[in-house]
Amino acid sequence: MAIIITDECINCGACEPECPNTAIYEGADDWRYKDGTKLKGKVILPDGSEIDSDEAQTPISDEVYYIVPGKCTECKGFHDEPQCAAVCPVDCCIPDDNHVESEETLLNRQAFLHNE
Repeated sequence: MAIIITDECINCGACEPECPNTAIYEGADDWRYKDGTKLKGKVILPDGSEIDSDEAQTPISDEVYYIVPGKCTECKGFHDEPQCAAVCPVDCCIPDDNHVESEETLLNRQAFLHNE
């Protein structure tokens, strides 16, 4: 299950540097698959779609920090708990019921993003 940042976010930015996958971005900022990963150039995502990892993607939120579900591993393979939730002063980093995933899926994503 990916984590989401609710609209209760105060835009403090505490979560962003804690993400080992660079899946957290400031509102309105473009994101890229290559950011914080070992992905380079054209890659095939686990869902079978082909992307250019260098290409800017549309922000998920224009207002508050946001987490890219396809890059979030809930810190599996790095930490015992999601670091964004651990450091959030207002508890707005919560599980995303729309992206429920098994631990195996999250660990596979971590391996994919970091070529392990």
